[in-house]
Amino acid sequence: MVASRSMWLLIPRPIRQLPADLAAVAAFVVATNVAVFAPIIRETPLRVALGLVFVLFAPGYAFIAALFPEAGEETAPDTDGDETADSDGWSDSLASRDGIDGIERVALSFGLSIAIVPLIGLVLNFTPWGIRLVPIAVAVSGFTLASTAIAATRRWELPAEDRFRVPYREWYAAGRAELLEPDTRADAALNVLLVLSVCLAVGSVGYAVLVPPSGEQFSAIYLLTEDDDGDLVADDYPTEFTQGESQELIVGIDNHEHETTDYTVVVLEQDVEVIGNETGDGNATVNDTVVREQRELDRFSTTIAHNESWHHEYDLEPTMVGEEQRIVWLLFPGGDVPAEPSMNDTEYSVHLWVDVAASSNSSAPSGG
Repeated sequence: MVASRSMWLLIPRPIRQLPADLAAVAAFVVATNVAVFAPIIRETPLRVALGLVFVLFAPGYAFIAALFPEAGEETAPDTDGDETADSDGWSDSLASRDGIDGIERVALSFGLSIAIVPLIGLVLNFTPWGIRLVPIAVAVSGFTLASTAIAATRRWELPAEDRFRVPYREWYAAGRAELLEPDTRADAALNVLLVLSVCLAVGSVGYAVLVPPSGEQFSAIYLLTEDDDGDLVADDYPTEFTQGESQELIVGIDNHEHETTDYTVVVLEQDVEVIGNETGDGNATVNDTVVREQRELDRFSTTIAHNESWHHEYDLEPTMVGEEQRIVWLLFPGGDVPAEPSMNDTEYSVHLWVDVAASSNSSAPSGG
């Protein structure tokens, strides 16, 4: 007990004196950033669950706490026979309040969060950082923590009895009395149904968030080049080569397997012959590609998280001389590669047709 007390005293006094609700907001911001950026945790459903609350509630609550540090107070209704009171006495049951209470804070927190986060994104759109995960997370976290600090300062400046506080003990006592000490058997049965309904609703929502439907699982491999502006485009591929010289292009891989996946890419060069066969009606032809010779140029591996992309700068240097040589990139998810890989062994591949001219001093083999 003494050791726990000593450890608590090591925490800076402003943090120890932080109101419980504001301390929870600050802790939640830290937990969300850990879930978003930590290497292992960011791949779990916890990232989605915390992220939703982070953007839909936390900024608005901190901002409302900074605007309204005082507790909502109820004042007695006017009972001096004012003519505005109706004959049914409804005015006697109404109370005028100063400030806002807990329910109003929660409602306004959701509304303001929905307004604040897009505004932060709009501002970031005009900055060099743009609207990306890291700038958005840092900006929303900074806004929330700054609002939390202002809210704490404003509360400390008020008399203790005027400060807003979350009535945890009152809620617990009222809930315990309602659930465990019902007035009638009917109330007890309704309490049981209420608890079961809440558990079912929370479980359903939690399962939908934490275990979303997997959807289609697939991978993709593609080729890109860099244009004059430095942007990656699927165009202007190098097709003219000289034996012994290389040209650069970008090999891209997308992972939509709903799990972190190991990939192996095998690069083949093929001397092929395209044979046209007439169909039965004699008016059309079907082209068959026959591989006359094949060599493995290269292979490389990588590991990619779900819903992430990977770009690899690749120097292509064909060795087989001839026209219409085919360069094929075969993608093998899981890293299992056959002893003699071919396009029939994987559903993911991309190819490029190139012409390779012989160099003046080369003795490299020619295709065909």
